[in-house]
Amino acid sequence: MSSGLNLAQQEAVNYLHGPCLVLAGAGSGKTRVITHKIGRLIETGMAPNRIAAITFTNKAATEMRERAKGLIGRDAKKVVICTFHALGVRMMREDGAVLGLKPAFSILDSDDVTKILKDAGGTTDAATARIWQWTISKWKNMGLNAAQAEAIAADDNERITAKVMGRYEERLSAYQSVDFDDLIGMPLKLLQQHADVRVKWQAALGHVLVDEYQDTNATQYEVLKALVGEGGRFTAVGDDDQSIYGWRGATLDNLKKLPIDYPTLKVVKLEQNYRSTSGILRAANNVIAPNPKLFPKTLFSELGEGEPVRVVDADSEAHEAERAVARIQSLRAGETITQSSTGTQHLEWRNFAVLYRANHQARVFEQALRKANIPYKVSGGQSFFDRAEIKDLCGWFRLWVNNDDDPAFLRAVTTPKRGIGHTTLASLGTFASQYKLSLFEALFSPSLPSVMAKRAHEQLHEFGRYINDLEYKARRTMGAEDSRAFMTEWLKEIDYEKHLYDGEDSEQVAAARWTNVLEFCDWMSARAGGEIDDASGATVESERKSLLEVAQTISLLSTISEREKDQNVVTLSTLHASKGLEWPHVMLVGVTEGLLPFKLDDDNGKQEKISDSTLERLQEERRLMYVGITRAQRTLAVSWTKKRKKGREMIAGIPSRFIAEMALDKTTAKEDPREKLKALRAEFARKALDSAAAAAAAAAAP
Repeated sequence: MSSGLNLAQQEAVNYLHGPCLVLAGAGSGKTRVITHKIGRLIETGMAPNRIAAITFTNKAATEMRERAKGLIGRDAKKVVICTFHALGVRMMREDGAVLGLKPAFSILDSDDVTKILKDAGGTTDAATARIWQWTISKWKNMGLNAAQAEAIAADDNERITAKVMGRYEERLSAYQSVDFDDLIGMPLKLLQQHADVRVKWQAALGHVLVDEYQDTNATQYEVLKALVGEGGRFTAVGDDDQSIYGWRGATLDNLKKLPIDYPTLKVVKLEQNYRSTSGILRAANNVIAPNPKLFPKTLFSELGEGEPVRVVDADSEAHEAERAVARIQSLRAGETITQSSTGTQHLEWRNFAVLYRANHQARVFEQALRKANIPYKVSGGQSFFDRAEIKDLCGWFRLWVNNDDDPAFLRAVTTPKRGIGHTTLASLGTFASQYKLSLFEALFSPSLPSVMAKRAHEQLHEFGRYINDLEYKARRTMGAEDSRAFMTEWLKEIDYEKHLYDGEDSEQVAAARWTNVLEFCDWMSARAGGEIDDASGATVESERKSLLEVAQTISLLSTISEREKDQNVVTLSTLHASKGLEWPHVMLVGVTEGLLPFKLDDDNGKQEKISDSTLERLQEERRLMYVGITRAQRTLAVSWTKKRKKGREMIAGIPSRFIAEMALDKTTAKEDPREKLKALRAEFARKALDSAAAAAAAAAAP
C-alpha cells in the first residue's frame, strides 16, 4: 500500500498503534496519505466498516471516496467517509431518542432558522435575526445552551440574544427539528452524557481519520475525543498555516491540545509540495514565516525554479482588472499547446484563476472579462437555487412529493403566512412526536382536536386539504403549457408576489426576487415537455411529463453546481472558496492594505502597539495570503491598486505588507502584462510577414 509514497508519507501511513498528527503542507498529498492509511488499516485486519474518515465538505468526502475506491476497490463502500455533520446525523438517527428526538427529525436550513428566530424574537427585521443567528451559532459551537449563554452574556444585547435563544430552543424541540450546529452539539451530548451510547460508538469505530484538522472547532474536538477514547485511535491531518476559518469557530487551540491530551502523539511532517514551483513556494514560505509556529515546517518542491512571482501595480480597480485580462491573454498567446491541422491550440481558460479577499471585488473583473469575450464563472457566490424565494417554492414541491418532509412542511405552512402561529405548530410538533408521526400525518389525526383550539385545528386541516389538492392536480398536469398555467394560478392563490413585496423595504429588490420566481416557473414548465418555443423561436417537442414528476427531480438540482467544475472557463473566486483547489496560472488581486489584510486597526501596516485581537486577525489574514499563493502551480501574479473605492470615495492605496513579506527579487518581480502582450503580438505579426514573404518567394521561383 505504500508504493509511490515518499518517506514522510510512508511513515504517516504505517503508524497504526496510537494517536498520529500529520502536518500536511499545501500540495503535499494529504488525501493520498489518508486513502493509503485506510488501505493499510484494512490490510492489517481492521474491518472497513470500523474505519471512519471525516472531512468538512461533501465535495471532499466524494473525492476521498473515489480515491479510496481506486485504491482498495469494493471495500471502500464499507468505510465511513463523510462530513462531521453527516456523522452527527447518523448518530442522532440511531440514538437521538435519549435526547427526545424521533429518528425522522428535520434539519433546518439557514433561511428556516432566520424565520424561526424572527418569530421567537418578535421582529420582522431579517438583519437582527441574522445577528442573533450568528451569536447563537457561536455559543452552540462553544457547547453552551441558552441558560449558560445568559450567564456569560457581556451586555444587554447578548442577554436579549440568550433569551431569544431559549425561545428558539423551545421551538426546535416542539418542531422535532435541529439546526446545522446541533448536528455537532447533540452528538457530543449523546457521547458525554450517555455512557452506553459512548461505549457503542467507541466499539463501532476502530480508527478515526480527520481531514483538515486545523478547521475543527472546540465542540468537534470534544466529539473526536469522545469517539476515540483514551487510547486515541485516530489520525489527524491538517496544516496550522492554512487555518483560515477563525471567524466561524475554528481554533488552533485544537492543535495545541493534542500533545497535551495525548502525550504519546506521533507527529509527521509532509513538507514536499507536488503542486508548485520553487519560486512560488519560496514566496509562500516567506509570507508565513512571521507567524508563530506550533510545528515549524518549510515546503520544498522538485518541480524546478519556474517563472518568478510577478507584482503588478495598477492605477485603480478597473485598471487592475484590465491588467489581469491582459495577463491571461498574454499567457495564452505565449504558450501554444499544439500545432495541428485545425490551427493553433492555446491554453484552456480553465487553467486561469483570479482570487480576491471579498465577494464585492468580483464585479469589476466580470466586466473586464465580458468586454474581452472571455468565459468565466464566479465560484463561492450564491447559487440560483440557494435563493430564499426559490427554496420557498421547492419547499412546496417537496411537500407534494413527500408529505413526511417536515422542513418542507414548516416552510410551506409559514410562507406566505396564513395565520398558523408558532403555538399551533408547537402543539402539532409535540403531538407528532408523541405518536411518532410526521407533521403532515399528525394534522389529519382524529385525536388532534383534543390538544388545540378548534380554529387552529381548522386552519391546519384547510392547509392539509390544500396540499392534497395541489398534489392531485400536479399529478394530472401534463406538459409545459399546462404546467405554467397551473403554477401561475397557484402563486396567485397563495399571494406569493404580495408576500415578496411585503417582506422587502426595496421595491427593486422585491421585483428582482419576483423575476427569479417567474424564471424558475419557466424552467420547471420547460422540463414538463410537450411543444415549447426555444430561444431561437423554433418549436421543439419533447416527452410530456406531469408537473409532479418534474417536482420529483428537485433533489437533483444540487448536482448542477458540481458539474460547473468541468466548464472551460476562467475562475473568479474568493480566497476562502479557493482552499483545496489549484490552477496552473493564478492572479491574486486586491493585495492592498485594508483589503488583504482586511480592515486592521493598526494604522495601515504600522504594527506598533498592536492589540492581541488585531494580531490574531493579522495572523489569520497572513494564512489567507499563504493559501492564495499556494493555489498556483506554474505562475503567480500579485496585484495592488494605487487608488481604491471606499464607500463613495476614492482613497489612496498602499501595497499590502504581505507583498514585502514575500521578499521577491526586486529586479524580476515587476511586470506590465499589456507590454508583454504588445511584444508578443508584434512578434506574431513579424512571423506572419516572414511566412508570407517566404510563400511568395517560393511561388515566384521557377
